[in-house]
Amino acid sequence: MNLLEWAQNANSVWQYLILFLLAVAPWMDVSIIVPLGVLWGLSPIGVGVTAFIGNLLLILLLGLFFKQFSAWRTKRRMKKGITGLTKKETKSKKIWEKYGIPGLALLAPILVGTDIAAVLALTFGSSRRHVIGWMTTSLAVWTIVFTVCSIYGFSFFNLI
Repeated sequence: MNLLEWAQNANSVWQYLILFLLAVAPWMDVSIIVPLGVLWGLSPIGVGVTAFIGNLLLILLLGLFFKQFSAWRTKRRMKKGITGLTKKETKSKKIWEKYGIPGLALLAPILVGTDIAAVLALTFGSSRRHVIGWMTTSLAVWTIVFTVCSIYGFSFFNLI
């Protein structure tokens, strides 16, 4: 039995815990966590709240420990020989320059991921308070969108 089968067959407390841990993991946004939890048959509201809190915790940790994370990231990039911006970073910087932190935060979940956008916004010079505030707002909006879309989308295809 693989991990996915085990998670699907576990009791709901374990399923919510797994969703929470996945939501805290970098690069796992509500766009993945919410549909997964709804497919498992869990309460969409519970799934949305769990995914939101998990992703928010990651954003808060990145905001609070950005200097340490940035130093580690710079060192890691130097070891790999990465000197310029990646494709996602370039795209994010263009959005940030054109629309500011609100635009980057609201577009992040569908373009680069909330956690990556938060790190990049801080790297580009946005204040920690603005980044956390806008990322929280964006995360709330997108959690609601993905929850509603998962409910209606999966029920339309008779998957739930």
